[in-house]
Amino acid sequence: MSSRKGPAHGVASKSSAQLTLADLPTGQRCVIDRLDLPEDVARRLMELGFLPGNEVVPGRRAPGGGPRVFRVDGSEVALRKDTAAHLFVSAIRSPGLR
Repeated sequence: MSSRKGPAHGVASKSSAQLTLADLPTGQRCVIDRLDLPEDVARRLMELGFLPGNEVVPGRRAPGGGPRVFRVDGSEVALRKDTAAHLFVSAIRSPGLR
């Protein structure tokens, strides 16, 4: 049984193998598609700028697998890997890459 309250927030996923923030390499720009988290956690992250449609850039990781820094909406926010794994994203291709 799920402990989540309410539906996922954001745009519905079209791909069964969609990327999450936890999957991306450092510096890979992406756009948030949806947050699949309990309502209170999703609301707090959205207050920090993790809104569907916003661009996020994964930054440095803490040693030993600790939290990772993400640049979003002009700020840097550290998230645990288990939280980042519930933020679904679409990668942004850099110009010139094919």
